[in-house]
Amino acid sequence: MIQLGEVQTLQIVKKVEFGVYLSDSAKGEDKVLLPKKQAPDRARIGDELSVFVYRDSKDRLIATTAIPKLTLHEVAKVRVAQVGKVGAFLDWGLEKDLLLPYKEQKKRVSEGEECLVALYIDKSDRLCATMNVYPYLASDSPYQTEDRVSGTVYEISNNFGAFVAVDDRYSGLIPKKELYGDVKVGDVIQARVTGVKEDGRLDLSIREKAYLQMEVDAVRLLDIIESFGGVLPFTDKASPEVIRRETQMSKNEFKRAVGRLLKEGKIQITERAIRLIDR
Repeated sequence: MIQLGEVQTLQIVKKVEFGVYLSDSAKGEDKVLLPKKQAPDRARIGDELSVFVYRDSKDRLIATTAIPKLTLHEVAKVRVAQVGKVGAFLDWGLEKDLLLPYKEQKKRVSEGEECLVALYIDKSDRLCATMNVYPYLASDSPYQTEDRVSGTVYEISNNFGAFVAVDDRYSGLIPKKELYGDVKVGDVIQARVTGVKEDGRLDLSIREKAYLQMEVDAVRLLDIIESFGGVLPFTDKASPEVIRRETQMSKNEFKRAVGRLLKEGKIQITERAIRLIDR
């Protein structure tokens, strides 16, 4: 059976003026056209060719010897060629661009942007792209706890955190409690593996271990205090919400950073503020 959206080896069963017909059997019961400009000059009946099968602009099955940037159920980054009324059209290496419907977008994409998508067959038996790549990511990564990885953020959940495609291939999650800063869909992040679940999916953190992160947070806190003119208008007694909003730290992390700066003699704490000592 000829497979839509996949690279496959098919046999030439018929030659016509405008190309050759290919089939998965010599009987040619199920055929697809390979246009003349794609067919080898000396193609003969019985020859086998490796082709990709998709639908042309008139929704007819068509074969091509060109290999697209992704095949059925694969995940890859693809450039947006243009944006239309029904969605975005992606340049995936074939003559006909690939549709990314608006309903399959995790965020609105723009022309020239690269977005991480998977290829699927919609209810109309057409190939389409989706930014909901979770079902298509693998869970058999080679990574272990404390390994450093790179990945693309493909979804932000208020309940769970940031979903990441590690190497644009493996399934990972930055839990909500580990999510800091302005992380957005499409961002490429560097992370540390904090755990590997039983199903192989990865837990990630964009923060260092506590003793290392304390150094980073202390430096950042100094910058934040300076941005407030040398006087931070709250202390470690402020609510966790205020601290996270202003510093992107948890209350415990903030208190550790404050403690480090106090020990180093760089700040002083008053009843309602934290001040740089050199001011």
